[in-house]
Amino acid sequence: MADDTRWMAAALSLAERGRGRSTPNPNVGCVIVQGGRVVGRGWTQPGGRPHAEAMALAQAGDAARGATCYVTLEPCAHVSQRGPACADLLVAAGVARVVIALRDPDPRTDGDGIARLAAAGMAVATGVSAAEARRSMAGFLTRQRFGRPHVTLKLALSLDGAAAMGDGRSQWITGAEGRAHAHLERARHDAILVGRGTLAADQPRLDVRLAGLGQRAPMRVLLSATPEPGWTTLATPAAIATLAGVDTLLVEGGMATAAAFLADDLVDRLLLYRAPILIGGGRTLPGIGLGDLTQGHGRWIQCDARQLGSDRLEGYERMRKD
Repeated sequence: MADDTRWMAAALSLAERGRGRSTPNPNVGCVIVQGGRVVGRGWTQPGGRPHAEAMALAQAGDAARGATCYVTLEPCAHVSQRGPACADLLVAAGVARVVIALRDPDPRTDGDGIARLAAAGMAVATGVSAAEARRSMAGFLTRQRFGRPHVTLKLALSLDGAAAMGDGRSQWITGAEGRAHAHLERARHDAILVGRGTLAADQPRLDVRLAGLGQRAPMRVLLSATPEPGWTTLATPAAIATLAGVDTLLVEGGMATAAAFLADDLVDRLLLYRAPILIGGGRTLPGIGLGDLTQGHGRWIQCDARQLGSDRLEGYERMRKD
């Protein structure tokens, strides 16, 4: 079991390479191990094909026979015009054992991939590092469950909870390390959304300004009742469900937009970048619909905490009932 967790961690690490690039397919990672050595590795490629298993099997070649395959999502069981079913590829390659983190909720697979592997005589184990896999593929899973993108709300705040000076100035609350991490988050998302006020005040480019990742600029989305040339414009937060090819959405600004998404309970993940400054009288989060404090408890659980230079990053996930 310890070895399974170790190799699955490697597959999960590979899966991160496809985050924000694999939509409409999930960002899956795969490692093929023979005799304690990696003989093949893969991750979902840009646009969704090839799948992680196909890439890993191509690399492994004949060494895949009798090997163990570690994959973060159940191998697909459906054949499409874009490629074969990964379950069939694993059977044809003669893999002896398959370790899977999560069952695929896509109705075209949803257990059929596992059944096909078992019917071929393979040993199949499931649920290894399932929580980590859910976090890794949150965009795909949220789209399957709710029919909308997974939403991350990013807020850069002072110690007293302000996102800007009283007159609206906000550049820069956080330091260089915090801003670099925010750009990495941009590269991991299919689209970024801001409100009309942020557009008017900052004219944001919403690009990725990190060496080697400049080509991964996400779609730019504006929350506004009035269309804007060069932007994908949505009139309401709920309209994010209509965004084609978007499974992961980063909401960056401003406070009114943040409040609108929170009030509609559309935020799945919070990223709070706290800078060691006090503003006093700054702009803070407006009302989000809570009638009393008891409604605010039990909604968020911390999933991340780290120091970024002088800033502190805190990550929280929305607790939702199954």
